[in-house]
Amino acid sequence: MSDFTGDNLVLFPKTLDYYQIQLTRMLETERYGEAKGLLDFLLKCGGEAERHHTEWQALLGWLEAAFPEATATGLPGEEADGAEEEEEDAESVLRQRVLDRAAEDPAYLQRLISILFDDEDPEQQLLALGQMTHLPGPEAEAALRRWLSERERHPLVQFRALQLLRRFGAEGTAVVLRDGEALALEIEETPLSFEDFPQAVLEVPERLSRMAEVSDPALSYFADEMWRECVQAAYGSNVFKWMMEADDGASDLWAAALHQHLQEKLHGQTGDESTREQYGITGELRFRYEQALRWLRAYGADTV
Repeated sequence: MSDFTGDNLVLFPKTLDYYQIQLTRMLETERYGEAKGLLDFLLKCGGEAERHHTEWQALLGWLEAAFPEATATGLPGEEADGAEEEEEDAESVLRQRVLDRAAEDPAYLQRLISILFDDEDPEQQLLALGQMTHLPGPEAEAALRRWLSERERHPLVQFRALQLLRRFGAEGTAVVLRDGEALALEIEETPLSFEDFPQAVLEVPERLSRMAEVSDPALSYFADEMWRECVQAAYGSNVFKWMMEADDGASDLWAAALHQHLQEKLHGQTGDESTREQYGITGELRFRYEQALRWLRAYGADTV
């Protein structure tokens, strides 16, 4: 991943939001090495990301000066030695900090809930959810249910709230507003990690990776990130039900549509004949592929 440059990697707005959220969380949990690695990566990105380069460069300079001993880890998606242990240590530190604050201040949970409802910044909402993770109970569960059903929110934060309800042991359905529709979702079925999604969903980036391995290996990495975002944004909707279909050709048509969409976004390639030929998109698959591609294009346009 280290050979990515601003010339060939452009972040979608919601993917950019996701990385901003992750960066804030890394700083909150004092994972400065990971933050340095993520900033290095973001500074190589073009498009919308370029507007934030000055801010990110200043933050990276501060981290280098304040925490020189913190070594930058690999780029997002790469495995680094000890990364899992570092994540666990950071989570343990955060948990103890939250518990200490809650013990000192009986209204601490309510303040986190207020941030969730009143702050429109998804980064701040995600930080509040991260701290609420360590304060389970009826008050937190009721607040999450109310927040999800009150109005539409950032889909990545909505999904994290659903995951938190499941971790709390909540049962039954949660009403989530998504794209003008009220979705009644079973909390116990919420995936806690990407690997928990149906096999048909997991096969899409794997299929694309095999196809792009030689011709455009960088596309494979970005496809994985984009697909995870799309799956979370669509979770529970009719589109998601279509994504997880296990019938023959479903993973091919979504992989082809994702491949073509990224070719258009990253390289300006509009013709899709070669993509359809590469994935064997013919007959009935052609119509369904075009539907999937239209959804991906509309989703990308809505995030601008």
